[in-house]
Amino acid sequence: MANRLTKIYTRTGDDGSTGMADGRRIAKDDLLVHVIGEVDELNSQLAVVACHSPPGFSAAIRAIQDELFNVGAELTTGKTVIRQKNVDWLEQSLDQLNLSLMPLQEFILPGGGLAASHCHVARAVCRRAERTLVSLHKEKALNGCLMAYVNRLSDYLFVLARAISKQQGIDEVYWQSERLKDC
Repeated sequence: MANRLTKIYTRTGDDGSTGMADGRRIAKDDLLVHVIGEVDELNSQLAVVACHSPPGFSAAIRAIQDELFNVGAELTTGKTVIRQKNVDWLEQSLDQLNLSLMPLQEFILPGGGLAASHCHVARAVCRRAERTLVSLHKEKALNGCLMAYVNRLSDYLFVLARAISKQQGIDEVYWQSERLKDC
């Protein structure tokens, strides 16, 4: 691979703008930049999940990290990268994970061990990125598959957290709606 970045700082963003892949510059507080940053944050959080996950989960997490780079590329260039096959893969992976889990009878609280807890944080970051994507979509039509991928990813991360807890033998924590009623 050729050297892409020989110098990390350019000083071109000192005015509050950032460069896009097509050469144009936009404000750093633009919704597009917000969502790209949130996708980057999600990808970083998934790195933490991968570091703490038991064997057998890291390959799927790394594949999702690659796809999140593709999400960022699509947002930056405006060229379609995320396709239905990406959504299908996520759905199939989610269904496969879910097969080994007991159906939920109650809501669960985020938790279930360190890796699962980080996975729940990733899920929450994913939902935030999705909300920003929806706001951006109102300004400029986005690829429906990209929107579906991010929506499905948060579902996947919820199920992944449950699967990790199960594999590690850590009980899920159920919401106790009645806990504080008498206080």
